[in-house]
Parts: sequence; structure tokens; C-alpha cells
Amino acid sequence: MSVPYESLALIVVLIVLFLKTFIVVKEASAAVIERFGRFQSIRKSGLSLVIPFIDNRTATVNLRVQQLDVTIETKTLDNVFVNLQVSVQYRVRKEFVKEAYYSLEDAKSQIASYVFDDVRAEVPKLELDDVFAKKEDIAIAVQNNISQSMAEYGYAIIKALITDIDPDHKVKDAMNRINAAKRDREAAHEDGEAKKIMIVKQAEAEAESKRLSGEGIAQQRLEIVRGFKESVEDFKKSLDTVTHEEIMQFVLMTQYFDTIKDIGANSKNSSILMPHSPGGMRAFQDQIISGTFVGNKLNENELKSEAESKEASDS
Repeated sequence: MSVPYESLALIVVLIVLFLKTFIVVKEASAAVIERFGRFQSIRKSGLSLVIPFIDNRTATVNLRVQQLDVTIETKTLDNVFVNLQVSVQYRVRKEFVKEAYYSLEDAKSQIASYVFDDVRAEVPKLELDDVFAKKEDIAIAVQNNISQSMAEYGYAIIKALITDIDPDHKVKDAMNRINAAKRDREAAHEDGEAKKIMIVKQAEAEAESKRLSGEGIAQQRLEIVRGFKESVEDFKKSLDTVTHEEIMQFVLMTQYFDTIKDIGANSKNSSILMPHSPGGMRAFQDQIISGTFVGNKLNENELKSEAESKEASDS
């Protein structure tokens, strides 16, 4: 059984009317509805009814957070040209979809224009080093200025980020050399301080070593004198007829041979010439006694002179 042509045409018209009556709006989107070219309404996500062929979905506005990347070339306070990469995150406010759609012809280009203007107003106030150090402050200033300007058009500026600062390659090379020289200077300073500490510590150790060595030598000499004293006393007790000169000669002879022994035990000495005949000890003893006598005589004269001076002053 064939379907009449008129019935088939009616069915097609009904299907088209049905499809035109319902519209589906995706999540995080808003549909702009116009009637005969005039704004009618904003339809949110989900299923909506419209009048077929009278109401028309003109556009679908994205309500998600979007990002606009802008590259800007500008000059710093110290006349260095830099390229800044600025990323602006923005979205259309749900309650201002109409203003956002009808107010701006090209929203991204107009936001970029604001970014250019604000960055070129902020960066020339700073030197290159400060641009790196205060990029967060620049981003906040850009964000605040754009937010105030775009709020009336239905756009909310979520965040403005300076993601890259790229000066001329010659400037970067110079900065790297300056940084390297600074680090070399700090390394040299620390190396010098380390050497200074080592020298001071070595000097302190040497001073302490000499002090302890001096104490040891003094103690050694004290013990030697004490040993000599005891030896002489024992020697006199065993031999009553021995004179003081013979005892002194014996002590000097013993010290003489001990000295020769110490010199020979020192491996650093290659050769040394010294009198080694025992007969020379008599002359050595006479010299010591003579020197002692002269020293005592001088001391007596000094004491006598002081006494005479004191008597003269008292009188």
C-alpha cells in the first residue's frame, strides 16, 4: 500500500517542526536566542523549547575558563628590550552572557590590547633585574587593570601570569658572565678564608707545640740537674778524697759524651767537626770556671755600687 505524496510531505514537515522546536545546550555553555534578529533570551544547559522558524539560536557562548597567551616586546628602565609571555585566564560570567556576546566584536583581541597597554605601562618603570624579581607584582597589576576594564563587558579575569621573560641573547650572555664572575669572586673569597683559617690553626698548633716542647725541655733540664746533684752527692759519699774540680770534670765529661751521642743519632746532619779528645775537657772546664768567676765578680761590683749609691743618697 503506497503512502500518498501529500501525507509524506506532511510527515516531513512535522519532523522538521519537531526538530526546530527543541534545542540542546551543552554543559558549561549558554545559547543566545534571537527572534527576527532581536535578542530574545539566554538558554542554559539542557533541553529548551523555541518557536520554530521564529526563534533562532544565534550563538553558543563558552562559560569555561579560557586562556589567552600574549607575547609583548617592551623596554625596561635601563633600556633593555625584553619579550614577555603573558597568559590571561578569563571566563564569561553566567549572569552577563548577553553583555559578553553583544558588547565585544572580538573579545580575545580586545583583552590582548589591554594586556599590551598595561604591561608597557608597568615594565618601563623597572630595571631588568627588577622585572625578574617583581614579575608577580606586574602580573597582579595587569590582572587588576584588566578586571576593572572587562567587568562591564561581562568578562571575569581569573588570573594573569607572566610565564616567560626573554631578554636579548646578548643581554643574557652578559648576565651569565656577571653571575659567573660573582660566583668566582665568592669562591675565591671562601678559598682565601679557608687558607687563612688553616694558617691560623697551623700557627696556633705550632705555638702550642713549642710551648709544650719548652715545658718538656725545662722539665728535662730540671731532672738532669736533680740527677747530677744526686750523682755528685753519691760520688762524694763513696770517695771522700775527691775534689770539687774532679767532680765537675767528671760531670762535664759525661755531658760531653751524651752530646756527641745525640749529634750522631740525628740523621739530618751530614758532617760536623768538633774537638773529641778527652784532654780538651780540662780546657773546657777552665773556661766555664773562669766565666763563672768573672760573672760573680761583676755581680759583686754591681751590688757594691748600688750600696754606695744608697749610702750617698741617705747622707
